[in-house]
Amino acid sequence: MGENHWTTKLSYTTENGIQIRGYDLGLLIGTVPFPSVLYLLFTGELPSPNIAKLIDAIMVASIDHGPGAPSVLAARTAASGGATLGAAAAAGLLTLGKFHGAAVQDAMEAIQGVAELARNGSGLDSAADAVVAEWRGAGRRLSGFGHRQHKRQDPRLARLFELAREANVFGSYLAAARAIEAALKRNTGKELPINIDGAVAAILCEIGFPVSLSNALFMVARLTSILAHANEELTEMPPMRRIDPVDHSYTGPAARDLS
Repeated sequence: MGENHWTTKLSYTTENGIQIRGYDLGLLIGTVPFPSVLYLLFTGELPSPNIAKLIDAIMVASIDHGPGAPSVLAARTAASGGATLGAAAAAGLLTLGKFHGAAVQDAMEAIQGVAELARNGSGLDSAADAVVAEWRGAGRRLSGFGHRQHKRQDPRLARLFELAREANVFGSYLAAARAIEAALKRNTGKELPINIDGAVAAILCEIGFPVSLSNALFMVARLTSILAHANEELTEMPPMRRIDPVDHSYTGPAARDLS
């Protein structure tokens, strides 16, 4: 081994095979769904069936939020200027930050803070009030709560929470998220319901998902939509157009069900 030798726990290749966290990729292909292999790469283990269903649900819930999302507008603008599909997608990913698309990690931090205080003897409401006061005092925005469009309730939450209950992971962290929601109303007088970032954060806390990769889970899901929007821009729209962030309409299939 040379002086620049390094190691990885993720994967390796040989002449006859590819190993992912100890599993032969040939055995995973056609057997294990993509979200579960993603979970394997991120955590080191394959998920249980219940956790696999939750990871899949989180990715579906995060996949798109319309053509006015900042990441989509950035990708479309780059595509309109003549960027390749990959470059346009990269432009979209670069817009993901604390206010759009990369808020799960901060939300996990706040939720974990409340749950820890509650475990150490503070009542859940008192713990939530303390964390809200701490974050507001530091001038930090509490990610995971409030939405510019879904002001009363995020339409993605009911199904995610239902699946969390079915998976038997509806515990202290989801309770902490609800407590923060109530504390924000008490302390600000505003209705700031849990949004998709907060719901995903609470569920990921419940299943012990790595905090450092929590935003990445959202990014992988949303990249799918960013690529689709960038491709539509490249293949169907005139180049160098002025892309209005609000003056647009949907022309795809009418509402349909899965039957």
